[in-house]
Amino acid sequence: MVAALFIAPLAPVVAGLALVVGDRSIRSVSRHTAYIVSLVATLASLIASIAISYDRPVLDRQWVPEIGMRLHLAVDGISVPLLLMTAAVGVLVVVHARHEQPEGGTPATFFGCLLLVIGGGIATFLVQDAISFFLAFEVVLVPMWVLIGRFGDRRDARERARAGNTFVLYTVLGSTLMLVGILTMSFAAGTTDLAGLAAHPLSPGKQTAVAAVLLIGLGIKVPMWPLHSWLPRAHTIAPTAGSMLLAAVLLKMGTYGVVRLVIAPLPQGVERLAPYVGTLAVIGIVWGGLVCLVERSLKRLVAWSSIAHMGFVLLGLMSGTTIGLQAALFANIAHGAISALLFAVVGGLKHRWGGADDLDHLDDLDAVRRSLRDVSPRLSLALVIGFAASMGLPGLAGFWGEVLAIFGAWTPAGGRPEGWFRVLAMFASIGAVLAAGYALRVLRVVWQGRAEGGAPPEAEPAGDARGNEWLVTSVLSTAVVVLGVIPLVLLQTTSGAVDHLMAVIGR
Repeated sequence: MVAALFIAPLAPVVAGLALVVGDRSIRSVSRHTAYIVSLVATLASLIASIAISYDRPVLDRQWVPEIGMRLHLAVDGISVPLLLMTAAVGVLVVVHARHEQPEGGTPATFFGCLLLVIGGGIATFLVQDAISFFLAFEVVLVPMWVLIGRFGDRRDARERARAGNTFVLYTVLGSTLMLVGILTMSFAAGTTDLAGLAAHPLSPGKQTAVAAVLLIGLGIKVPMWPLHSWLPRAHTIAPTAGSMLLAAVLLKMGTYGVVRLVIAPLPQGVERLAPYVGTLAVIGIVWGGLVCLVERSLKRLVAWSSIAHMGFVLLGLMSGTTIGLQAALFANIAHGAISALLFAVVGGLKHRWGGADDLDHLDDLDAVRRSLRDVSPRLSLALVIGFAASMGLPGLAGFWGEVLAIFGAWTPAGGRPEGWFRVLAMFASIGAVLAAGYALRVLRVVWQGRAEGGAPPEAEPAGDARGNEWLVTSVLSTAVVVLGVIPLVLLQTTSGAVDHLMAVIGR
């Protein structure tokens, strides 16, 4: 069981480095290697996750004793859902990439970068040491930059370079601030262990200062308004596989960092800053929804919707309540599945439309004039499920995280201004209404098409999802439905760890 903790992140990282260094590997070798290694990482993650029901496996060895740094890997109810989602989405991304590999470099480099991002994400959710957490977080940045800058949209080299550079500059700034906060806590506590940091809290004033630094650094990575501007550009340029990983893995690493590095060791600092961070989160919810109502690019629209939905995660975290934290963890997983599904579908549509995804000009395309439901019924079904979940429709994954986050904000923990948080809850509800507006706008243009013109011509099955693409979209669609219909599967998984965390914060 302990070996699984080590294999899960190590296998994709080592294989990814080997593919990147080899570079000229035959395409079939590269994609088969990526597929097998991603399955191994998923199997190891599943074994480690199941093991906590019997005997919590822990790998704890000295690594850099001079600074108290240890190789400490473990899982609990908070990390298990994120670990499994990262591993599962990793497999789906590799499968999808076998169907649609972008230009810009060799297959070995492309699949190697995918594996490095997957391995770094898995490591982030396993490590129990603050410095190791920082290192695992940084592992994903360079390969993601390569995916954006080298394998991104080929139509505009300047915009591709700008998106990659913006991604690096923002995330490196966030990493620098995160490292400053980690080192401050570690030197004060005399340890880099996450549990040790929570057991040796700083004074209230220092907690507020360090929490502010960490929340800004991690807020860039979430991303939190107004630190969000790198995300729409990165999503628009990134290849489909890169967008799926960016939304389902990298953004979750940011909110997970807020739980482990801020909420647990700095509860008094979070309590003081919660009204301000909650306000920024709700501004992001409303701002993202308003932009989506007028956004012309379908892929950018999905990216902006991610900013809005991640606002609900932050609002739940800042409420300081058990139900708010549960909501945030649920919304994290729900958004990962929904966004991965939408980017897979939108990437497929953009590929079929010759790179065009401007909603204002799609009437000129025959596929849309005849409606997507007639030309590509499978893709249209996945699109409907994705946007229905995005608008928070009951019975789908997006509903529970948003409703519970609003409920948690309505009755915040003691020490937080109840009246202000109720105002935030009301404005967050307006954001949910905006989500319904932009979702219906997309479905009217893309799914329904133009109503005039008589009966649609005969459908073209060749334009529909098949093979690997259909497998990826159907698995993600199923996950969105299952999480919406049976939310207790996830809520019960996280409940024990959340109760323990709340006890640590309240002592």
